[in-house]
Amino acid sequence: MARSRYEYSTTPRKLEPEYKPQRQSRKRKLKVVEDLPRQEVKVSKEQKKKQTKVTLTVIAIFILLLTISYRNSQINERFNEVQTLKKELSSLEKENEQLRVNIENGLNLNTIEKLAKEKLGMQKLTNKQTVYVSLPKKDYVESASEEVIIEEEENWFTKIINKIF
Repeated sequence: MARSRYEYSTTPRKLEPEYKPQRQSRKRKLKVVEDLPRQEVKVSKEQKKKQTKVTLTVIAIFILLLTISYRNSQINERFNEVQTLKKELSSLEKENEQLRVNIENGLNLNTIEKLAKEKLGMQKLTNKQTVYVSLPKKDYVESASEEVIIEEEENWFTKIINKIF
């Protein structure tokens, strides 16, 4: 009679493993392995070619990755250099703008007069310091009575053409 899979009790039956595990003893015996002469394995030419092809491919991939890594480091260096130059440019532009504002403020006549009085010790003219100069009414500019002819030096080719025509 076949057993049915339905259990009538509250505790299911225990399944027994199909194999019996071997218990290892706590005392392990060391096996002495004798050195046997190795047999020489013959490798065919096709296998050698395949191995060299694989190693060359691995080396090529390594060199390619190394090159990419080096190039990325160069790009990062240049990017950092550009960023520092941009910062320097912006600071120089700010300084230039401040100097331009200072120059515009310095061109004010009141500030020029104030600086002249304070730093250079200058004063405004008084009536006693004014000197009048009388000039005769004769005009000192002479008109050109002679006509001035300016001759340009011609090259030899134009001189020959002018003589022929």
